[in-house]
Amino acid sequence: MSIARSEKLRGENHAEHQALLQLALKRLSQYLHGKDSVVELSLATFLGAGHLLLEGAPGTGKTSLARGLASCFGGTFRRIQMTSDLLPSDIVGILRLKPGDSEFEFRQGPIFTNFLLADELNRTGPKTQSALLESMAEATVTVDGKVYSLPNPFFVVATQNPAEFQGVYPLAESQLDRFMLSLTVDSPEKDSEFEIYQAHTDRSSPLVSETTEEPLFTIEGIQKIRSSVARLFVEKSVLEYCLDLVRATRVHEDIAFGVSVRGGLQLVAAAKGLAYLRGQDFVSPKEVRDMAVACLAHRLSFTDGHRGTTQKRAVIQEILERVRSPK
Repeated sequence: MSIARSEKLRGENHAEHQALLQLALKRLSQYLHGKDSVVELSLATFLGAGHLLLEGAPGTGKTSLARGLASCFGGTFRRIQMTSDLLPSDIVGILRLKPGDSEFEFRQGPIFTNFLLADELNRTGPKTQSALLESMAEATVTVDGKVYSLPNPFFVVATQNPAEFQGVYPLAESQLDRFMLSLTVDSPEKDSEFEIYQAHTDRSSPLVSETTEEPLFTIEGIQKIRSSVARLFVEKSVLEYCLDLVRATRVHEDIAFGVSVRGGLQLVAAAKGLAYLRGQDFVSPKEVRDMAVACLAHRLSFTDGHRGTTQKRAVIQEILERVRSPK
């Protein structure tokens, strides 16, 4: 990377942004005790302009993390409880007659927001799932042939229950591919769980306080940060490393369909987000390795049918150990 370009990135309020991002990490750790890695990767996903899928049993803090992310940044936040009877129009909006007029007007749905929490995404039907995921891909909504742009930034945090739960509609592979990262939120360790109980007895805790915390960033500020993240330098050998990891999934003996080109590009973007969050102005192989499992595992399809999250991640871990990393 040229010295001039590196200095330019550092000069764009870099120190101020880094200080605020560390405050954001500290604030988010209050919403998800004992899950520092999940918190870090979630925030990096937002910086990398991706969308986030959180999997885990109810009551493990997935919704709290989503609300915490929204509280750190200025902008609007909405939550949709996904149910089996939810319709696509309940998400994107509807055309309705203007009062006292014969013309139609478009009434925006809850998807028109900066931060959208789609809670228990796999409890709603495939048609409604598709309506949300198409909007995620294009950042637009089309109703009656007219295209409506979604706000910038537009960030979706979707939660889903494990496939073993009753009344779930598993997401298709093409739908899972829309999420930059898929993370599992397990029950906390005993000490961390006790801290949560303690926090809920303290009325000033952000977990239970009725007061709203001030956002750390404005919309304009986060747009600038995302722009800086997108321009972060990636050395040729690191790009080749990403490519080798992705292509290794396509020739693995157990995998029917490996990671797509889109998945590879999202791995690069995710690594950029993580590198920026860590205060770097370049992407190292470590950021790629740290993001690889959460970014690639949910995109795999196997020759012998469905495999669980743990098995998918084990395959990516095996590939990481086999593919040579640049120094």
